[in-house]
Amino acid sequence: MADAKQFAKVRSIVQADPARRVVVVSAAGKRSPDDHKLTDLLYLCYAHLQYGVSCDSVFQMIADRYVSIRDECGLSTDIESELAALRAQMERGISQDELVSRGEYFSALLMADYLGFDFLDAKLWLKFKFDGSIDQEASYEELRRLAEGRSVVIPGFYGVMPDGRIRTLTRGGSDITGALAAAALDADVYENWTDVSGILMADPRIVENPLPIERITYNELRELSFVGAQVLHEGTVFPVREKNIPLNIRNTNDPDHPGTLIMEEFDDSEDAEHRFITGIAGKKNFSIVTIAKNGMSSTVGTFRQIFEIFESHGVSIEYAPSGIDCLSLVVSSDKVAPCLYSILGEIQKALKPDSIHVTENISIVAAVGRKMVFQPGVSGKIFATLGENGINIRMISQGPDELNIIVGVDTKDFASTIQVLYNSFVK
Repeated sequence: MADAKQFAKVRSIVQADPARRVVVVSAAGKRSPDDHKLTDLLYLCYAHLQYGVSCDSVFQMIADRYVSIRDECGLSTDIESELAALRAQMERGISQDELVSRGEYFSALLMADYLGFDFLDAKLWLKFKFDGSIDQEASYEELRRLAEGRSVVIPGFYGVMPDGRIRTLTRGGSDITGALAAAALDADVYENWTDVSGILMADPRIVENPLPIERITYNELRELSFVGAQVLHEGTVFPVREKNIPLNIRNTNDPDHPGTLIMEEFDDSEDAEHRFITGIAGKKNFSIVTIAKNGMSSTVGTFRQIFEIFESHGVSIEYAPSGIDCLSLVVSSDKVAPCLYSILGEIQKALKPDSIHVTENISIVAAVGRKMVFQPGVSGKIFATLGENGINIRMISQGPDELNIIVGVDTKDFASTIQVLYNSFVK
C-alpha cells in the first residue's frame, strides 16, 4: 500500500477473483528502506502536538503521499478536503488513537474509489468494550448487516469504543481487522496479503533462501511462534481458527505464488512429501536452573513449591524437563536476572536441595512438525545429527502430542544448530 504501483498490484489481485469482495487495507508503508511508514509519521505528529512543536512539515509528507497516490491512480476522491478536516481537528484537539488511525482511513477511501467498491468505515462495525476487548458478537452482527450484498473496502487497525471514541488495535492491527471480518462473514478463506511468500521454514538471516512452508496447522503455527518465529499476531489467528476458516498468507509482489495455507488439520495420507519437519525456530538468552535432591520425585508438592517461588517473582517457566531426583527450569535470562539470587535463596530455604546449578547463555531451538508422530526414531536422528556436528545438547524437551522436539544449546551454537537441522532434514 506504499504508493500507486502497489495500489495497482492490489487492484489486479482483487479483480482476478470476483469472490474477493471484502478488502481490508493498511496505511501506506515504506517505498524504500530509508522511507517512512505513514503510521510512524502520524505518531510523530501527535508527539509534536503534545510538546507544542509545529508538525506542519511532517503532516505535509503525509498529505503529499496520499495526494500522489490519488493523482497517479487517476482517482476523483477529494483527499485534500479530508486532509484539511484532519488538520483542523488536530488544532482543536485529537486523541492519539484517532490521529494514527487516519493512515488506514485514507488508504481505504482511495482503494474503494480505485476498485469501485463501497467504503465501509471500521468505526461503524468494529466495536470495543470499555475494558478494551473486542465485542465480537456485536461487531460480527453489525458487519454482516452492513456488508450484505456489497463489495467493500474497510480500513484496518481501529474500531470504536462504546462512547464513540476511536480506539486502535496493536501495531499490525490491520491483520486482526481482516481476520475479524473473515470470521464475521464466514468467509471461505482469509487471504493475508503481505510482502513475503508465506512463512519460511527457517530464519533467512541464518539459513540462506529457506523454503516456504506450503501447509501448516494452527497448532504448528502456535508452536513456531512460541519459540521465536516471526509469524502472525495471535489476534490474527484466533478469529479465523475459531470459525475453522483457512488462512492463506500471500505475497502482493508475487501474486501467483501460493504462499502458506494454514488450517486446523490436513489430510496428509496422500502427501508424497516425506519431510517430517514443518519449520525450525529458536530464541536466545535463556538460563537453566537445575535443582537436585534425593527423593524429590516421590515427595508430594515439591514441584509446586518451586513453581510458586518463581511465580512470586513474576518469572515464567518456559520448559521444565525433569529426572528422577532433579528438575531443570528454563527461564528467560532477562526476566530472572534481577531476582535470581532471591529465588535461589528461597529454594534453598524451602527445599534444602542437594545442589542447585545455574547454566547461562542458553538458546532454545525447536523442530516443529505434525508428521513427527508418525516417524519412528525422529528424536534419535535429530540428536545424533547434532552430535555428529559437534553441537552439545544441554536440555531436551518434547511435548506429549509429539508436535515438537526442543533442544537447549549453548548460545554460540544457536545458528549452527538451526543450519544443521535445516540442511539435514529439510534440504
